[in-house]
Amino acid sequence: MILWTASELAAATGGAAHGDFAARGVTFDSREVGAGDLFIALSGETTDGHRFVPQALAQGAAGVLASQPVDGPHVRAADTMAALEAMARAARARTDAIVIGVTGSVGKTGTKEALHAALDRAAPGRTHKSVKSYNNHTGVPLSVSRMPADSRFGVFEMGMNHAGELAALTRIVRPHIALVTTIAPAHTAFFPSVEAIADAKSEIFQGLEPGGTAIVPFDSPYRDRLIAAARPYAGRIVTFGLGEGADIRAVEVMAAPTGGSFVVASLGKRELSFTLSQPGAHWVANAMGVLAAVEAAGGDLAQAGLALAELDGLAGRGAQHDVPAGDGTARLIDESYNANPSSMRATLQVLAATPAHRRIAVLGEMRELGEDSEAYHAGLAGPVAEAGVDYAVLVGDGMAALAKALEGRVELVHVPRAAEAGAALDAVLSDGDAVLVKGSNGVGLSALVAALVKRRQPCSI
Repeated sequence: MILWTASELAAATGGAAHGDFAARGVTFDSREVGAGDLFIALSGETTDGHRFVPQALAQGAAGVLASQPVDGPHVRAADTMAALEAMARAARARTDAIVIGVTGSVGKTGTKEALHAALDRAAPGRTHKSVKSYNNHTGVPLSVSRMPADSRFGVFEMGMNHAGELAALTRIVRPHIALVTTIAPAHTAFFPSVEAIADAKSEIFQGLEPGGTAIVPFDSPYRDRLIAAARPYAGRIVTFGLGEGADIRAVEVMAAPTGGSFVVASLGKRELSFTLSQPGAHWVANAMGVLAAVEAAGGDLAQAGLALAELDGLAGRGAQHDVPAGDGTARLIDESYNANPSSMRATLQVLAATPAHRRIAVLGEMRELGEDSEAYHAGLAGPVAEAGVDYAVLVGDGMAALAKALEGRVELVHVPRAAEAGAALDAVLSDGDAVLVKGSNGVGLSALVAALVKRRQPCSI
């Protein structure tokens, strides 16, 4: 499918077309350019995308969006970042798709992926989503600019680490449905309080289309704050969660033999029973948010239940693997992409529920927590002990407070970097163990996971 012709791109951006082309994809990362793509040459703080134009064309790019002359078919605009945003606005304006925006401190990407799976099952090939974690000021407009005009649904993840950022992103996405997953301490170095984080997340409601639906976590202590923020913009406000009183609620949850949960959900006068493949109470809550969004979008709830049963774990966000350990295998829970106090607690509960000979936690420091960082790290001592952790590998200077708090409670080693964590884990890992690997992305624990997984192909969960 053709996404952009040179003339359409020039009209959308106010630029000038130099040569003709028809692009089937859009990217600003020269490493991702494939045949038929449009390459956008963005100028960043550390590098200038114009340097990679020859490489992009050599890799088969159909054309280029640039602010400098290019030796090849291109559209030239004064500012390529502004042009990318203009592309996104034009792509959003030309589609009749039902658009869903997803934000929150925890669970954005998993919920976005689950929503896409649930909606795409009913509209195969016509449900568009943002890829990876493209949720910032460049990733969101890129994702919207990639949406085919004939899409039936669009699902977009939006993130922020400063006030005002979501307000700008949501006005590009213009969602019909805005979903907030969880409010928790994350990026607290940039906010005076968690209430301020809730206020920043609630900016997503400002972009709602007239009569749109706001979906709010019922069990959050910031529920009423979010509802108040949504009220001026939403035609309808729906709550979801586990607590009695939520509009869409899990009324019964039982452990499933596969490691997930069997769930009975109440949706007003209706009930839906389904198996959720992903383990953990946080995933049960997220699934209620998914059902709320599917219902608001006019999707098929039965198909959504089937999709939730077949949902695979995401790399860095809950994927599980069997890896060699001693004379057998150990179960690896990959949560290496990111971490904050709330997500640490949730995934430690998953580790606690995982059958194992021993439970090992490889925990990297949580970053961007500001002046309360030491207290947040020390506060994980209780959840670590309650999870039945037999051995902990703590990674990074920020974990010193947790190491001190766990003294005499859990056997542990504290290492400065991910490389040392791998050696420490190898020294103790044995057959039948379950290992949770979680930390802020900058700690680099994904490399440890990759090294373990490389030893053997993963199982499916």
